[in-house]
Amino acid sequence: MLQDIERVLISEKQLQERISELGKQLAADYADKEPIFVGVLKGVVNFFTDMVRATQIRCQYDFMAVSSYGSGTSTSGNVRLLKDISTDIQGRHVVILEDILDSGLTLSFVKERLLSMEPASLKICTLLDKPERRRVDVYADYIGFTIPNEFVVGYGLDYKEFYRNLPFVGVLKPEVYSK
Repeated sequence: MLQDIERVLISEKQLQERISELGKQLAADYADKEPIFVGVLKGVVNFFTDMVRATQIRCQYDFMAVSSYGSGTSTSGNVRLLKDISTDIQGRHVVILEDILDSGLTLSFVKERLLSMEPASLKICTLLDKPERRRVDVYADYIGFTIPNEFVVGYGLDYKEFYRNLPFVGVLKPEVYSK
């Protein structure tokens, strides 16, 4: 796997330091609100786990699964709901946790879906923000790292379901995904 990585973009240490900072910020912002964290599967799993542990407050969590990529390197533009949340969020404070905000299509779909359930508030926390690729108006309230327009894998992010288990975020060599 490592031979497929052009370079490490964000190290394991940098990830943990930034997640600790975000966790403290969310804990302060939601101290008395008992938020529900909603993770967007599958890529968010590593970030989600570390993030909720870093946010030392009473909270609940749930997951959604959506698909817009298939096995390619860019969005198909068609977002499909594969798994909805099972928690009633009406009148509750909700924080969407996402691995990467890229085109914005998936997150826009998730946001609209959750807003239709009438939460008290809805905020977005993304590990990675790639604004150069944005196709719709959706923005994160909390951002781990803003990254350039490169194809990244690791720490939950994948290419054809591989590389998710890398402990860092790395740039995938173009020859790997252009075969």
